[in-house]
Amino acid sequence: MVSAREPTNILTSRRLAITPSRTLFFLPVLVVVLFYAGVLFLTVLNYPPVRFFSILASPEVREAIVLSLVTATGAGIVAMVLGVPMAYFLARRDFAGKIVVDALLDVPVFISPIAIGALLLVAFSTAQGRWLQEHVGEIVFEVPGIIIAQATIVTALAVRLMKATFEAVPLRYEKVARSLGCTEWNAFWKVVLPLSKSGLMASAILVWARALGEFGATVTLAGATERKTATIPTSIYLSFASADVDRALTLVLILLLVATASLIGLRRVAGKTLEI
Repeated sequence: MVSAREPTNILTSRRLAITPSRTLFFLPVLVVVLFYAGVLFLTVLNYPPVRFFSILASPEVREAIVLSLVTATGAGIVAMVLGVPMAYFLARRDFAGKIVVDALLDVPVFISPIAIGALLLVAFSTAQGRWLQEHVGEIVFEVPGIIIAQATIVTALAVRLMKATFEAVPLRYEKVARSLGCTEWNAFWKVVLPLSKSGLMASAILVWARALGEFGATVTLAGATERKTATIPTSIYLSFASADVDRALTLVLILLLVATASLIGLRRVAGKTLEI
């Protein structure tokens, strides 16, 4: 007589069984994990973090951390405010030239951030750019330049992530809401946004974390002045340039901890809505 638990046991044994095909798929995972673990192990072995807390307490490092958190949050807010309507429009509307607009929005994702920073620097150094800085506020080699550089890079990422989120919401739900008397805005606010909440929150976490680690465009537009425009990635660069390896690795460790916490938060918030 077959027991009721046999199917579960069979399924478990199948999961644990080692087959050539599973080995083939598992080996790349093992190689990559061992590579990352080896890099971390060799780094800690040769540069143990004995000065971590003393370096963390230094004014330069604390100011770099605070500046990074503030500018990444500002850039993330800008990216989400601009990205939500852009992503929804691209997900729901077809228009002439859409493929060109879609491609242009992806440009910051595919080309070097340093190139983006160079374009921003040249633009704000023109006569029109200088006029804007005189009447609105200084941008080049100033803190607002950090936010602009970060937002330029991460807005494209935000649009791409949220466009996929909105496309996953069936259009018929909006049509039903419209047939019941909702305006287009009410359908978006009361139907689409609640259904997209997890994806939007996951996008916000990813965008913030990406802005926190942005270096190329930031250092090109805002410069690398200690205790003024030096974010965590910029401080890492300055530390290596001055041969202060302990300080550089302390900042690297901080970025690793923030990235790990962000990814854990991403998975807890998004669940299965957004897989990375």
